[in-house]
Amino acid sequence: MRVLLVDDEEELVSTLAERLGYRDIDARFATSGEDALVLARAETFDLAVLDMKMPGMGGVELKHELEILQPDMKFIFVTGHGSETDFKAGTAEAGREFYLIKPLRIDTLMDKMREALAERRQP
Repeated sequence: MRVLLVDDEEELVSTLAERLGYRDIDARFATSGEDALVLARAETFDLAVLDMKMPGMGGVELKHELEILQPDMKFIFVTGHGSETDFKAGTAEAGREFYLIKPLRIDTLMDKMREALAERRQP
């Protein structure tokens, strides 16, 4: 599984990438939507974990750009804000089960990543 992690909190995404690596997940990270697009143009990912609110390009806008580059990519949205507006936007884009609130538990994230990829494989 190849995962793209995007969050403006560098310590969070670098730690997540490291922890996923311990679980044999090939994870790359970016701290902005623009940097994520650079990675997505150079590499293929199965799934992206996107922060809803980032300076510049937020998660929903980034999802639309990534879908153009990699139409089969699945998405999980995360937020540290947990507002009703973010929840509605995230669920509209990803489905209720693919929207998580920080702080993230690595086991919960792993479960959601497996669910998202399993959904992709179903006819």
